[in-house]
Amino acid sequence: MNLPKKFLEGIFVSSILLSTSSALEVNLTPELPYVDIEFEGKTTRIERIQDKNNKLKNSYTKTSRPCPPFCIQKIEPIKGVKSISELDVVNFLKNQVADNEGLLIDARLPQWYIQGTIPGALNVPFSVLSKSLGGQYIDQMLELFGAEKSGGKWDFSDALELLIFDNGPWCQQAVAAMKNLIKLGYPTSKIKYYRGGMQYWQILGIKTVKPNK
Repeated sequence: MNLPKKFLEGIFVSSILLSTSSALEVNLTPELPYVDIEFEGKTTRIERIQDKNNKLKNSYTKTSRPCPPFCIQKIEPIKGVKSISELDVVNFLKNQVADNEGLLIDARLPQWYIQGTIPGALNVPFSVLSKSLGGQYIDQMLELFGAEKSGGKWDFSDALELLIFDNGPWCQQAVAAMKNLIKLGYPTSKIKYYRGGMQYWQILGIKTVKPNK
């Protein structure tokens, strides 16, 4: 699939470099200490914090939020959309994203995204994909996802696989984004859901990045 060069340079993880030997104590898995990715022109290492006494000090330490709206999501809140783990996110970056076959989508509103996100993630707020909220960027986003419009209808045959996340199991933004995409015709088979989101990612001490402004 041929996507715009500017889009590829600014968003896609262009390469993955693996190390099979490490002096680290806190690894991703026994066999995988870290993953290096090229993103926004810089090398970013996805690894866990090595300080074994480290504790979260941000809003993700909070345990109780009012429901509604902050209700606990099901493991698979949408039929046909697979929910995946942190290691699956790493593998998605290592495989689909590196091969320009997938995108990691942070579906949160920008005020959340700028505080920190998963390396290699593109911010596509759930509201951008909603027709009821204006939707003036919908065509542009679907084209960037690899869909093609013909005769007023979208063809998703060559569309990218999307892995979508938000703040965590109590957040509604990723599910809203997935529902919006499905309403637009995006196949459920090409959508995955990282339910743990930023809260689980940080609880496990995995690196986050602040996007370039």
